[in-house]
Amino acid sequence: MRIAHVALWTADLDRLCAFWETTFGAVSGVRYESRNRPGFASRFLTLKGGPSIEIMQGPWIAAPDAMPERAGYAHIALSLGSREAVDALAEIAASKDILVAPARMTGDGFYEAVLRDPDGNLIEITV
Repeated sequence: MRIAHVALWTADLDRLCAFWETTFGAVSGVRYESRNRPGFASRFLTLKGGPSIEIMQGPWIAAPDAMPERAGYAHIALSLGSREAVDALAEIAASKDILVAPARMTGDGFYEAVLRDPDGNLIEITV
């Protein structure tokens, strides 16, 4: 198992991507704008020799009381290697009442499910 990516909420996607590019030499991917969640946009940053970082933006980040998302890290994503592994772990998570989102194909092309750890942190499990 390996970390696929970590995600970070921000109120200013371009500013934060520029910070990672200039500070750490990250390379920013293309901007993704969700058709399913209006206002949501993200870009993946890649660093030499490590997992990628998904920088995510939504208009609700500027108003922290409006939604549970806030500035800061949003989740960690673990690559399990296959859809079958994602489905199996999602089923176990559901039986333990820790499944937040069932396995599905996301609008940006990932097959994933989301569960919550005992502290409330989100963990995406993906292929």
